[in-house]
Amino acid sequence: MPKRNPSYDFKWCPGCGDFGVKRAIEMALTARASERQEAIENSVIVAGIGCSGNLVHLQEGPQPFGIHGIHGRTLPIAYGTKSANPDLNVLVVSGDGDFLSIGGEHIAPQARRNLDVTVVVMDNGIYGLTKGQASPTTDLDEVTPTTKYGKLDDRMNPLMVYLGGGARFIISELSTRIRPLQQAIQDAMDYPGFSIVHVQSPCTTYNDTYAALKGDEENGVKPLAQPIPDSHDASDYFQALALAAQPGVPVGVLYKADDTVPAHDRLTEAKQAAGIGDTDIEKLFDGMVI
Repeated sequence: MPKRNPSYDFKWCPGCGDFGVKRAIEMALTARASERQEAIENSVIVAGIGCSGNLVHLQEGPQPFGIHGIHGRTLPIAYGTKSANPDLNVLVVSGDGDFLSIGGEHIAPQARRNLDVTVVVMDNGIYGLTKGQASPTTDLDEVTPTTKYGKLDDRMNPLMVYLGGGARFIISELSTRIRPLQQAIQDAMDYPGFSIVHVQSPCTTYNDTYAALKGDEENGVKPLAQPIPDSHDASDYFQALALAAQPGVPVGVLYKADDTVPAHDRLTEAKQAAGIGDTDIEKLFDGMVI
């Protein structure tokens, strides 16, 4: 429960991976504001629905602006926010159910227009807030309240989805690595384009994957989480695809496109080419059939 809002009963289970993500975001936003000598209010956190959505209310210290939106619609809200004021640093926080299920239809459009926002996805492979239903990243055959005879569809590979959709900067991280996660979020916020930090954030109540991610090599159990090798060329799209398709969870920078023009710069260039000023709204509709 946050000290600044004691009347609201926010609850995360003890050991939830989202605590680590929360701390990394706080550190990243504070460091960014200090480095750029700007107010923390220049950042906006857009949250969806789910356990991850509470993060917008749980920030400690200096407060960024926050929008707790509706299920699956973080990217449209972020698009409106960034379009209204491109100078804002817009950070989306979401979960695997919120972002990859009902929200999945928004990923490719915003990636293709290269919306300059950073998305932090907390993936616990389950719908934690609503008591453990199957999500897109739940394993095949998993028995849950909504899949009583086992999940019938394959587990989604989010990294492949992001690459296929056109995301320019993709990082895969763990909620237990708070300092590297902080740096990953900072790097993503500094990147001029659509960036995603996908975080394995285990749910201790309904899908505790801590042991599987860590492994037990003394007893021959290989960890699911594996550092991305130094030989990986993150600027090579096809190398990124090959790495994302491998079993397990790669940890590090998966893909980073070198040439990127964010959506608001594209719009500015188009308006300049057309001789349209910010107040010339009617000219935008010249020649259009409405």
